[in-house]
Amino acid sequence: MLLSFNAPIWLYPQPIDFRKQMDGLVILVADHLQMNPTSGQLFLFRNRTANKIKFLWWDNNGFWLFYKRLEKGRFQFPGLSNQPIELTRDQLGWLLSGLDCLKKPVLSKVSASNFF
Repeated sequence: MLLSFNAPIWLYPQPIDFRKQMDGLVILVADHLQMNPTSGQLFLFRNRTANKIKFLWWDNNGFWLFYKRLEKGRFQFPGLSNQPIELTRDQLGWLLSGLDCLKKPVLSKVSASNFF
């Protein structure tokens, strides 16, 4: 399912019109971000008031659209930019927990070679 993949996670930090549905987000990814929406990568979008987030994800033969609305509080999104920001799975978890996902240190990736 969603969090079992190793594909990149992209956050578009510029607020979007949340009336955009799946097709509008697909066009935004393809035309504005110049990325392939069917690549299996996860694309995240925020609203202006920072209390809503949408996920767009391609799963083999169709798109998934996930939506989360906070009833209280705000997400801690990075500063506004027109360039997508690549997040790790840990950073995604921090973002969804209300933390500033870019201020936490990210552990470097380890390739194990010795097994005991």
